[in-house]
Amino acid sequence: MQKKIELMMGILLIMAALIGGKTLTNAVSGKISEQKEQAIVMIDPGHGGFDPGKVGVDGLAEKDLNLAVAKKLQKILTKNGVHVVMSREEDTALCEETAPNKKIRDMKKRTELINHSKASIAVSIHQNSYQTSDVKGAQVFYFTHSVEGKKAAEILQKHLKTVDETNRREAKPNDTYYILKKTEIPTVIVEAGFLTNPEEAAKLQDEAYQEKIAQAVWEGLKEYLNL
Repeated sequence: MQKKIELMMGILLIMAALIGGKTLTNAVSGKISEQKEQAIVMIDPGHGGFDPGKVGVDGLAEKDLNLAVAKKLQKILTKNGVHVVMSREEDTALCEETAPNKKIRDMKKRTELINHSKASIAVSIHQNSYQTSDVKGAQVFYFTHSVEGKKAAEILQKHLKTVDETNRREAKPNDTYYILKKTEIPTVIVEAGFLTNPEEAAKLQDEAYQEKIAQAVWEGLKEYLNL
């Protein structure tokens, strides 16, 4: 009788251990899912305030388009459970307009915000320009010596091409852009299009097209971050 009791107790202990292990596994899985939902992305709408950035046809200011696309991207990311840190949410620069070397101060502040954001990646939104008006197409830049930056840029470039099937541009390395050189996390610059191309400039002012750009960037981030 004693042996039967001991055997039953042993079976119960094994079952308890198995159930407990399953519960622990579920708890760990839950934590992993929660971590993915709480991914952090830094969005930097380029220029702002005293700095219009590039000025395209009809006086179109880059800073305004950058902010418009960035806010749409912010909304998409937030909706999908990603925590977003913005360098600016209004038409302002990141330093006083009267400050000496204000452009350098602005860039240093952006870099500082990115480095303290605890983000997995930073996306700086910009618009491009060229000497001739025929050049067009979204393009992503990354720091030449950043393996993760290259990976992220190539993924984002792939998704941006879906917005315009005629876009043949590829992700491009760069070792001179301040924000790429000085940031401590993977950082990419998304040039959404060329303001010097009348057709593309018109598209970039269209909210539906801005939404497509933002959605493409989100799809790229989702793939890169494995969300």
